[in-house]
Amino acid sequence: MHNDAKHHGLAVLIGAGPGDISLLTQAAKQWLSLANTILYDRLSSPELLTLAGADTELIDVGKTPGAHAMSQDEITRLFIEKCQKGGIVVRLKGGDPLIFGRGGEEADALIASGIAFRIVPGITAAQAAASYAGIPLTDRRAASSVAFVTGHEKTDKAESSINYEDLAGIDTVAFYMGMGNLAQITNKLIDA
Repeated sequence: MHNDAKHHGLAVLIGAGPGDISLLTQAAKQWLSLANTILYDRLSSPELLTLAGADTELIDVGKTPGAHAMSQDEITRLFIEKCQKGGIVVRLKGGDPLIFGRGGEEADALIASGIAFRIVPGITAAQAAASYAGIPLTDRRAASSVAFVTGHEKTDKAESSINYEDLAGIDTVAFYMGMGNLAQITNKLIDA
């Protein structure tokens, strides 16, 4: 938590996990029940919103590929505005807020605005999917390393920052959001 708060609101970035409400942490359940406002995205199961109080303001901030209800800048501005008005403001994100969830960007904006915050981790998608399928991402007999890689980098980047040569040496590589670039990803990884 950032301790130098200039405002009375508290921001809570919550990882909603992979969508199964039974996998939500107790801390996440508690914060959802205490929230005055919840900003949620499409990767958060609607079932999770039933944990909110009857008077909680629920705001869908979208984030569908190619059809965003709000840009990331607009979401961040709204998050800060709600926090500045006071109360507990939850930003509910699918998976874990710091694994390809832009939680780091939102936390930086909260710090810059002097808003106190907490981060509640969630089970990230790659871990959940592999575990449900009975596939260990690491195994001391065969896989001592794992990498999480975005399959959808920022569109305004001049070139990819993904080093496929380095990835080729990792035992397990889990790509997120890669369906649109699957052919390119697989070709580059095989070439490496």
